[in-house]
Amino acid sequence: MSTVAVDQSPATPSPVEAALAGLPRVVDLLAARAEEHDRDATFPYQGIEAVHEAGLLTLTVDRRYGGPGGTLADTVRVLAQLGRGDASVAVVTAFTLLQHAEQARTGAWPTAGYRRLLTESRRGPALVNTLRAEPGARSGEPPATVARWDGGAWWLTGRKTYCTGAEALAWLAVTARTDEPLPRTGTFLVRGESEGLEVDPTWDQLGLRASASHDVVLDEVRVPAELALGLNPPRGAAGKGAAGSAGVAADAVRAAELAGAWHDLALSAVAVGVARSAQDWLVGFLHQRTPANLTEPLGSLPRYRCALGEIEAQLIGAEELVEGLAARVDRGDPAAVARTGPAHLLATRAATAAVQQAVSLTGNPGLSRRHPLERYLRDVLSSRVHLAPDETVLEAAGRAALERGARH
Repeated sequence: MSTVAVDQSPATPSPVEAALAGLPRVVDLLAARAEEHDRDATFPYQGIEAVHEAGLLTLTVDRRYGGPGGTLADTVRVLAQLGRGDASVAVVTAFTLLQHAEQARTGAWPTAGYRRLLTESRRGPALVNTLRAEPGARSGEPPATVARWDGGAWWLTGRKTYCTGAEALAWLAVTARTDEPLPRTGTFLVRGESEGLEVDPTWDQLGLRASASHDVVLDEVRVPAELALGLNPPRGAAGKGAAGSAGVAADAVRAAELAGAWHDLALSAVAVGVARSAQDWLVGFLHQRTPANLTEPLGSLPRYRCALGEIEAQLIGAEELVEGLAARVDRGDPAAVARTGPAHLLATRAATAAVQQAVSLTGNPGLSRRHPLERYLRDVLSSRVHLAPDETVLEAAGRAALERGARH
């Protein structure tokens, strides 16, 4: 009687699995240098290089472009771990991953421009970020940055602020309005080495000090016509017809909502990762710390175990919220997309409360610069720069609840 041999050799890991396998080593490398970069406010080039070499910086490049095709669930998993090592590296990585993910969904970049970005990404880290924020800008206002057309190219002039990774960006996606009688708003793809572009080192925050989130000044920066994206028709201009215009507008709204969902959950994951590192340090402290009036470490006391349990419960809730919504967004659930703004607020609050409680439990050692806990506190507090104001998020959630109630 013959038998059939069964091949039990391990399957070749997917590109995503291969990249994820390198995460622990990368996190250790980031953690080893994080204090130095924080203290000196220097950009973590070596950390970004490590993320790149592990294949994590291009995790969300779509398969049709030869990339791994990482999902939002993959992204939050990676960023939570990178946040454990160095929050600044994690947020810089996040914005590049978000750019590739948006290209996977919309294909907005011109083929030649995106091919160039991918070529640069094979040679080394090619960081990208969208530059929207402007000093003194109010919500809903058109950008103050102006794009002037001279018949052959666009010329950008203006100032952007909170530009994460500014000094190391290979490409900048700059939002600007045209100087036409009926202005249009679009995104202009700018090379990081462009003439007329200058980084103004304004970033001197409490935390995320190595993220180089400086201002970027543009003084007549040339952008070829093909690198101007999404120049919407000016208000009041003739369109293709009511039905066609409504359809295009609806698609744009859905694309913006999905981009917002990725942003919300990606940055939530970084904050939760920072809080997990704070908890790890606290656990070690409670195991080792034995005050003079005790014979056993603090971790043996019910009060401290209860407090640690409170931190654990907060972080479990935040992780389940972020990871669960990410999986639902990947499945195309519109209800999940609508919930990511409040989720970002809740996850950031939980992460902040967890680190604050850890500091409270440790007393003076927790605030000493000899230990990383005070850095975790500063980083998680500064993560709010990437969060919409509480009242904006809550007002939108309340309005949605009222509209839902009215329909019933």
